[in-house]
Order: sequence, then C-alpha cells, then structure tokens
Amino acid sequence: MNTALVVGANGVIGTNLINHLQSLGTWNIIGLSRRGGTNSKALSYISVDLLDKDDCIAKLGALSGITHIFYTAYQDRPTWAELVAPNLAMLFNVLNAIEPVANLQHVSLMQGYKVYGAHYGQFKTPAKESDDQLISTEFNLEQQYFLEKRQIGKDWSWSAIRPSVVGGTATGNPMNLAMAIAVYASLSKELGIPLRFPGKPGAYDKLLEMTDAGLLAQATVWAATSPQCANQAFNISNGDLFRWNDLWPKIAAYFDMPAAFPLQLSLTQVMADKEAVYEAMQDRYGLEKYPYRELSSWTFADSVFSWDYDFLGDGSKARRFGFHEFVDTEKMFFRLFDEMRIKRIIP
Repeated sequence: MNTALVVGANGVIGTNLINHLQSLGTWNIIGLSRRGGTNSKALSYISVDLLDKDDCIAKLGALSGITHIFYTAYQDRPTWAELVAPNLAMLFNVLNAIEPVANLQHVSLMQGYKVYGAHYGQFKTPAKESDDQLISTEFNLEQQYFLEKRQIGKDWSWSAIRPSVVGGTATGNPMNLAMAIAVYASLSKELGIPLRFPGKPGAYDKLLEMTDAGLLAQATVWAATSPQCANQAFNISNGDLFRWNDLWPKIAAYFDMPAAFPLQLSLTQVMADKEAVYEAMQDRYGLEKYPYRELSSWTFADSVFSWDYDFLGDGSKARRFGFHEFVDTEKMFFRLFDEMRIKRIIP
C-alpha cells in the first residue's frame, strides 16, 4: 500500500481528497493540520505548525513510509505579495522533513487560476497550462519553481493541479462559494427577502466554470499515480460552463424563494451583523452549532461575484493525458446544498 501525507487535511480540498483515498482501499493516510482530527483505520492525523521548521522535523521526521505528499495547505495574508513567504516556507518545511527519511515517489501541489493572473482582473481565456508567466510574484508559481528545482536528479516527481472555484461542504474553509451562497440564501429567506445576485452588474452574464471537490480529488490522485503525468501541470474543472443570469434563478427556486433584480452589495459588510440571525436559526431548526464566522468567507464570495470577465481554463490537457471524468455544475450545487441540509448547516 502507498502512504499519503495530506497536508491541509481539514480544508474542503483535503477533506475530499482523504475521502477519495479511503474509498480506494489501497492507501494508508496521514493528515496534517493545526487542528488535528479523529484517527481511524488506515487514517491518522498529526497536529503540526507548518510554519515552524523545528515542529515539522520533530513530528514528521520519523514518517519513513510516506510515498506521496498531497500538498493543499494555505496561509492567508493581507496582500498578494505577502502570501509568498509563509506559503513557500510551509512547503519547504514539509519536504525538508520528509524527503531525507522517506522513499518519496511524488509531490502533488494544489494551485489555482492565480497562476494565470485571474485575481488581478481580466485574463486570457481559456487559460492554458502553457500560457506565459506573470511578472508579479505569485505564491503558487513560487512553490512550483521550488519543486522543479528540488526535483532535479531525484527519483520522485511532481504535479501541479489547477482547479477553478472549488465546490464542497467542509466547514472552516475560507474559500467555499457554495457554502456562502447557501448561508446567504438561507438568511435572506429567514428575513423574508428575495434572493438577489450581489455581484457587479457585469458579472451576471459572464462565463464561469467550477471544480467539484470530489472530482478534484479523483484528478489529483490520478495525476499523482500516472507515470505520464510526471512533472506536469493540469487545469481541472467540471467540464461545463455557466452564467449566473441562468443559474441564479434556479438556485432561488431550490430554496423556494423569488429571485429579485440583481443589486451590487458587499457581503462582507451586509452579512457582518447576521450572526445573531443565524444563531437563532440554529435553535429554531435544530441546526448544528457551527460557528457563523467559520462557515465561509464573505470577502471571498465578494471577490468571485466581482468577476465581470470570463473565468475559465482549457481542460483539454488532462483529457489528452487520460482523465475523462466530469460533473454537471448545476447538479453539483444542488447536491452540495442537499449535503449541507443533511449536515444541518442550513435548514
């Protein structure tokens, strides 16, 4: 059996990756996070501060059985430039602890469309893995450059996985758009307000794509275990496109709400005082006591809803290399909303 080290185990990506590895039945799994987790058969957790190199050596230096590192950790900072140092340091500390003691076969790096400059504004679409690099410093690319240099002359390989906006149901994850929409809709309904699209007017009719967290997990393991994928980057998305002006009324219908005319709002501001409303909903509907501030990041939702330009990548490279799975994005949203109801996150 291979042994996977999942770095960032409690995030929406790491959680689904662990679930997929468990379903395969051929992996031992060790999850890393500051919060730790509950151990079970073939799955154990280690609580570690990835920014502390001594803590990493102390807690990871004996993990000689690791064959694959799946790196999904992320540290947020106020500016794009400030993201580089901590996120590069965490990857460096993990590899420095594991590489000398393990028979390492592969390092999988989770990236995103920031490598194409999507966070700055309108970018070339559909974005391709071969597109020109940015002049600005970007932490995803700095991590990849580090792996490229570190891998020279080594027996292990790397892959870089580039999803679009990821859809999942894990709580405590700041970049969870489906969760933000579900909580926003549930609060609006509780207050007797129709569901308004809160983004920029120009964002309502642009083309977007998303990446289902389960599909992303499949693609990540595929790339990490397929010889033809060694030292390659791949865009991974659901395989279809959508516009908010078509999908938003359907989301409103799912929640049995009318859809009002779009109005640009800052969710960061208008949702800041809704914690008491959500806590009252938890009591009224018997919801789990998830902390309101840990459900999602309204700042991230504001960012996504501000994209008044097409946001999509070319996914043909992954298909050419052998990955052919896809997900219907509309069905993904409704399935995730169903899961949130089952988990008693929303009524």
